[in-house]
Amino acid sequence: MKILTHKNYNEMCRAAADIILNQIKLKPDSLICLTSGDTPAGIYKLLVEDAQQGKVDFSACYFVGLDEWVGMDKNDTGSCTNFLYETFFTPARIDPSRMMIFDAKAANLDASCAAMDNFIKEKGPLAIMLVGIGMNGHIGLNEPGADFNSYAHHSALAPVTIEVGQKYFTHQTQLTEGITLGLKHLQEAKIPMLLASGIKKANIIKLALQGEVTNQVPASIFQTLSSAYVMLDEDAASLLVH
Repeated sequence: MKILTHKNYNEMCRAAADIILNQIKLKPDSLICLTSGDTPAGIYKLLVEDAQQGKVDFSACYFVGLDEWVGMDKNDTGSCTNFLYETFFTPARIDPSRMMIFDAKAANLDASCAAMDNFIKEKGPLAIMLVGIGMNGHIGLNEPGADFNSYAHHSALAPVTIEVGQKYFTHQTQLTEGITLGLKHLQEAKIPMLLASGIKKANIIKLALQGEVTNQVPASIFQTLSSAYVMLDEDAASLLVH
């Protein structure tokens, strides 16, 4: 993996956006996995501006959403899908036929997972898979203990994820399960990209990138990925030993 440390959040976002732009120039019909959350928001803002300025054309690309809270969809403020629509899909004018989002309200969540896996098989492989890192080392909603060989699946959320997840909602919201792409998808992506910014992520970044490779810290899988990029700002990288 390549660990790239940038002076600040804005520089990190620009560098990550440029990797995505270069991939789309190489392969205009690339399949890209987008993650929700505070960290990627700046990247999507730049990508939308780049598209408006004619620097990139997303019209041939395909997109998948990384994960979702079970029981929510794009109409739920605070949902992962709502975030992707607000920050990227709508302003970048992405055609709905070119995106695949988990149906997290499905009566049969296994069927929703299978539909996602099939879309990736059909349109893939994943060119870029963007992921953040949770305070417990989770990637997407692959919580500690997740199988490194899993594809799309749904599972119970860890207590810390439920607690931290409340920041996306205006009122206390019941979160119990998540549906997510798996760690096997990450291993099969051409460019897996981990994003982290801020001092609050420094401890878990050190554990994930320089600690033991274990499914108790799902993000530690990045140590095994030769084509991966880890995009950090100086605060998130501050505890790494060089």
